[in-house]
Amino acid sequence: MDTIYITGHRNPDTDSIVSAMAYAALKNALGDRQYQAARLGQVSDETQAVLDRFDAQPPQLISNVRTQVMDLDFDTPPILSPAVTLSRAWQMMKKDKISVLPIANEDGTLYGMISAGDVANNDVASIRESYIKEVPVYNLLSVLEGRVLNESAEMKDVVSGEITLALPTGRENLIFSNPDSIVVCGDQPDMIRRAIDLNVNCIIVCQAEVSQELLELETQSCIISTPLDAYRAVRLVCHALPISGICKRENLVYFHLNDYIDDVRNKVLESRFRAYPILDENEHVVGTLSRFHLLKPRRKRVILMDHNERAQSVPGLEQADILEIVDHHRLADIETNNPIYVRNEPVGSTTTIVAGMYQEKGLMPTAKIAGLMAAAIVSDTVMFKSPTCTQRDIDVAHRMARIANVSLEEIGQAIFSASSGADKTVEAMLNTDYKEFHIAGHNLAVSQITSMDSELLLQRKDEFLAAMDAIRQKKKLDTVLLMITDVLMDGTQLLFAGDEKTIRQAFGIRPDAENCAFLPKIMSRKKQVIPMLSSLWG
Repeated sequence: MDTIYITGHRNPDTDSIVSAMAYAALKNALGDRQYQAARLGQVSDETQAVLDRFDAQPPQLISNVRTQVMDLDFDTPPILSPAVTLSRAWQMMKKDKISVLPIANEDGTLYGMISAGDVANNDVASIRESYIKEVPVYNLLSVLEGRVLNESAEMKDVVSGEITLALPTGRENLIFSNPDSIVVCGDQPDMIRRAIDLNVNCIIVCQAEVSQELLELETQSCIISTPLDAYRAVRLVCHALPISGICKRENLVYFHLNDYIDDVRNKVLESRFRAYPILDENEHVVGTLSRFHLLKPRRKRVILMDHNERAQSVPGLEQADILEIVDHHRLADIETNNPIYVRNEPVGSTTTIVAGMYQEKGLMPTAKIAGLMAAAIVSDTVMFKSPTCTQRDIDVAHRMARIANVSLEEIGQAIFSASSGADKTVEAMLNTDYKEFHIAGHNLAVSQITSMDSELLLQRKDEFLAAMDAIRQKKKLDTVLLMITDVLMDGTQLLFAGDEKTIRQAFGIRPDAENCAFLPKIMSRKKQVIPMLSSLWG
């Protein structure tokens, strides 16, 4: 089954991480085991503290959902050994109705590719050049359905020579005189004796018995009996060659499972091969890719949690199929190819919505998942002090805490103490919970740090402002804001760089004040800061 990724937004916070994990657990618990929680960035100190508290691992990190080779319905033909006969390769091509087969070394790595054209070219060349070089005897026995008649002789492992069709002509003595020959004959004792006397490399006797008298003659010739007629035997000797001798090995174009389709298309357009080998992460051959596979690739499938804005979502989203959106933010600019399930509710945490879905499905979360959900709600509602917090958030958080047998106050202390950032760079702290917004032609970014000691962070105010201005210039933003939200002070220290006039007007900050101001009762980026700016610009 193809994996369905459940992912939160970029620079994920605790609610984004936990809601994805909890929703994947719910989906999988209901019997459909193809859901995988994912994240789009590094786990913050706060979120890691929550995961450690409940002995949980962070979701899988993904960088994008662009279509890759692994998403294609590529071919998985037989993968041959270089020692396989040309005859067997051709039979496989006819049986499976394919024109190209990959060849792999004993360890599974790529050796080469053989095509129907290579087989045809070899057949045409054999008409003009009848000398066969180093054909394994085992190969001859296989293609000729034959057996060695003089096993007691010093057996040759490989034979070479000029193929000579020595049928009765009345001029038998003139047919061959070179011991470096592979003689093909019928019920012709004199011809067989002559070949034995010359010690030719190989004698192939077609549809005839060889007398014991001849077999007892001393010779180094390998004598093979076959039930096939002489004409077929001559043609099949050429098909006894190992495919290693005629396959293509130079200038091969190949792809890996994790290569992106956009890049693959460009390479395919520059070449003219019928099929291209596909390798896995260990360089083992796993299949072949043809041009028609690129016409309608399967898209990756995703469920978006805690966001519905393209700028905050996973890169490559335009190449994926969005199946669901579960969120508690304003509706933004996500577009879909088909109707989908959307659940958007005005609560303080996406995890609250997921907890309600557990109840609707009649499934109680495990103690671990319940503990994680309680912590996520506490985090996103800032210990229920955020204006986005509803009574439903509070009720659900207490219910999850009872299931997990944990204290919400204890969890809150652990969460917000982890955000002090004493040992982190300002750039790392700014990127922990960073979101960009595009409102009425204005481009801005708002980062938020929730802490129980904002004064400690303000000691690095100049560092923060310098880093914010660098981000603004690099990303060509109008404004960059940093909310240092203090749980104990029930407010936010707001730092700003860029369009200072607008920020001062929106939040009533004096013109002569520095680029920092305390905003009492301001706790939510989503419900307080962004709406204020939207109303001003709208």
